[in-house]
Amino acid sequence: MAERDKPHLFISTARAAEYRPPSRDMDAPALAPPPDRAAHGTKLRGDLRQVEADARARRQNIDVTVEGALEGTYVVFESFPGIELALNTLDPRQGKVHPELRSVQEGMDSSGQPVERATVFVPDGTMKYFLDRVSAYLESADEKKPKNSPAIDRIQEIRAASIESLWTDPPQEFPAPQQSVWWEVWLRRRDGQEVMRLRAYAEATGMRVGRQTLGFGERSVTLLYGTVEQLATSVDILDDLAELRRPHDPTDFLAANDAVEQREWTDELLDRIEAADDKSPAVCVVDSGVYWEHPLLKTSLDAHECQVADPTWPRHDTWGHGTEMAGLALFGDVGQAIAGSETIRLTHRLESAKILPPPKPPMSDESDDESESDSNEPELFGAVTADALSYVEIQQPTRRRVYSLAVTARWQTTPPPGPRLPMFGQPSSWSATLDALAVGRRVAFEKGELTFLKQTDDPNPRLFCVSTGNVRKDSWQDDHLTRSDIEPVEDPAQAWNVLTIGAYTQLDTMSGAPNEFDGWSPVASRGQLSPVSRTSVAFGKQWPIKPDVVLEGGNIARSPEGTEFDAPPNLQLLTTKAPTIPGMPSRPFTTTHATSAATAQAAALAAQITAQYPSMWPETIRALIVHSAEWTPAMNAQFAKDNKKGARVALLRRYGMGVPDLKRATHSATDALTLISEGTIRPFLSGKMREIHYHELPWPTDILADLGDAPVKLRVTLSYFIEPNPGRRGWNRRYSYASHGLRFDIRRATESTADFQKRINQKALAEDETRPASAEDTGEWFFGSRQQQAPGSLHSDIWTGSAADLAQRGVLAVYPVTGWWKENAGKDRSSDGARYSLIVSIETPGQDVDIWTPVAQAIGVPVEIEI
Repeated sequence: MAERDKPHLFISTARAAEYRPPSRDMDAPALAPPPDRAAHGTKLRGDLRQVEADARARRQNIDVTVEGALEGTYVVFESFPGIELALNTLDPRQGKVHPELRSVQEGMDSSGQPVERATVFVPDGTMKYFLDRVSAYLESADEKKPKNSPAIDRIQEIRAASIESLWTDPPQEFPAPQQSVWWEVWLRRRDGQEVMRLRAYAEATGMRVGRQTLGFGERSVTLLYGTVEQLATSVDILDDLAELRRPHDPTDFLAANDAVEQREWTDELLDRIEAADDKSPAVCVVDSGVYWEHPLLKTSLDAHECQVADPTWPRHDTWGHGTEMAGLALFGDVGQAIAGSETIRLTHRLESAKILPPPKPPMSDESDDESESDSNEPELFGAVTADALSYVEIQQPTRRRVYSLAVTARWQTTPPPGPRLPMFGQPSSWSATLDALAVGRRVAFEKGELTFLKQTDDPNPRLFCVSTGNVRKDSWQDDHLTRSDIEPVEDPAQAWNVLTIGAYTQLDTMSGAPNEFDGWSPVASRGQLSPVSRTSVAFGKQWPIKPDVVLEGGNIARSPEGTEFDAPPNLQLLTTKAPTIPGMPSRPFTTTHATSAATAQAAALAAQITAQYPSMWPETIRALIVHSAEWTPAMNAQFAKDNKKGARVALLRRYGMGVPDLKRATHSATDALTLISEGTIRPFLSGKMREIHYHELPWPTDILADLGDAPVKLRVTLSYFIEPNPGRRGWNRRYSYASHGLRFDIRRATESTADFQKRINQKALAEDETRPASAEDTGEWFFGSRQQQAPGSLHSDIWTGSAADLAQRGVLAVYPVTGWWKENAGKDRSSDGARYSLIVSIETPGQDVDIWTPVAQAIGVPVEIEI
């Protein structure tokens, strides 16, 4: 392949057209009705009346009142096994006061069959909505299709809600009785006073509300400390409750490891470093702080660029982890930088956003009060992250930056082998915060207390690199791939808009290992997934594929007997070290590994791309990193074992798109052309599809046609940021998590441009015109529609075929799919436009042709001609 020394080419904006999806033949099986509809309807009507009467009776026996709270009843609707509820019928939104769907759970009935449970708040006086629908159903029960049967046939049971009904984390994680714990409370935002009402209830019942509140559109999230019993009566007093979840705590950090201590290395490297100036982009290390006085960091990080989420915390690194990440975020592999001899011209700087509090002081020996150890209020990490980032951006408001977040929170439940579990991969308050910040929401402080993620007319999109989290040491094993496949990506790495980073390794030799590791052997082979890296294989299929890419994260070793596992320093990466006591002499280096190290390197890569293309959108930088990634030979060997597309997607959930490369991400070659388009589409209008974009690609048609049957490769990556809707209300129809989705399709070799448009867009058909039959697709997409249509805001696939066929495929469409914007027209921001980045590349391996120059000339890019 030719040297990559050409810039990527930016192409003009696409042509927008009116859009309506083509009609589809739906072969869904008919819903089996209850055996006796009259009896079924009578039972449900009785359930509704009993629930309402019992709720009124309970309220008469409760002496706690909260000013401003609406009286009403929380009701649970449970489906028949294997059936989904008609959620839209449970949330009519008719009139000023109406029943409102608060949360949806997927669970099991007493026989172990899957059921869906929806919790609805029914204000006093509005139960009539449901009673009238059931009555109409009963009056027509003898008909073939009774009134309201599509909804009522699905409901098996109606009962009063309890605190357990509002719990949307796995049922086994529900707190034990009489145990004081922290709850993550999701409140429906009605009048801005919902947190004050919760505080009033907490004061009356002896509980405590956390100091931070996080806002997402229709939801406010805060923390509450108390027992199940103290919280139990809230369902009869507060109308604001939507969900209860378990707060997520960040994971433990890697312990410090021994490292080669040679201060002259530091001095030698310092002589070869040229730091970037203040106007350069930066990697903001969102972690435990950074030791800015480290000799290798201080020319790229000033003390005033180190911010903290809480002004009472010290700014320096109190754990050491942030400083380790800073070295990798600045230099990449510090060991390679030291081993070299050339001048290192840095193109980016560092910043620090500290989100982890300093270690708690040890408990007094005299104290035996267990509640005392719980008195330190936990943090709502979405709010803490937003706070820290706001301080960073206030300090340097115009700087381009990439955020590196290598702090994660574990799922409490480990998925067993077998079917994917839906609770893994679902959004949390932390992951939704990152999605909101990524799409450009701003942070505002109100009354010195509340932190809201607000919409803005001038969004400021942000790029986050987030680690998948690590397999714990006590779970390391020889069959590390199987272990990684059942260890789900940790919170907040499931966020849709972030670049999620896993780890692979090229470190497969024990050369240089300390003596205590004589006879030990590496667990992972060269180029394979690191044994510490988590995956999304255990995720439900409705969640995005993670990780997006993998970078070097080191290896682990096993003892000769196979009974012990460890991570010796020779299988880790060298990086910078914070002193144990700030201001005291310390060794300048340590070693680190795992997905944290991979994430810091990914952030460095993103910052380098930003320096190369300063005006490029964060969505595009994310796309370029994924687009530049390739699988190693070891990964490709796994793909070769099973060529079925379903198996390929499972491996995609393990490896992402592979290992990114800076040169591929920033440069084209004469035989490897990359086209970039940054566009803005308006997905919806008044609850209907609105626009499709057609890209007429400046294709090197003649050159490709002349190559005939020569094999070539086409790669397409589509990247955009969604606005999150994190309440657990089903994530379908109006309750979708994503504001919108986008997909791509490309003209097939045997169809005309007109037929291509008619195939994908009903609006392109003339009145009474029949949609043309789909043209046969030539070549092969590596993943195909299963991945191209998968959830998420990043879609990438690779097509291989003949050059002659590729010559005819120079038209590509980007079109919308549904989201909560479409179903909530009053909050639809489609008119503002939704940004997207499209990257298309052609590679002609082994062919001595120049496909870059004619395209550059066609779009008006100056081309230097060698003489």
